[in-house]
Amino acid sequence: MPSIGPRCHELRITDESVKWRIVYPVDPDAIIVAEVFKKKTRTTPLDVIDTCKDRLRRYDHE
Repeated sequence: MPSIGPRCHELRITDESVKWRIVYPVDPDAIIVAEVFKKKTRTTPLDVIDTCKDRLRRYDHE
């Protein structure tokens, strides 16, 4: 997901009635789950993008 970061990906899971998304970056030594959310519209909500960016920024600083 380039809108979040260069190493971020989105896993798409379709349940019986809900479409789920898992946003995760891949580091050489870890996979970090940045967010899990229900997909209700065609675009990713801005609050999800902002939350992921913030979490990954904090992760990179530690």
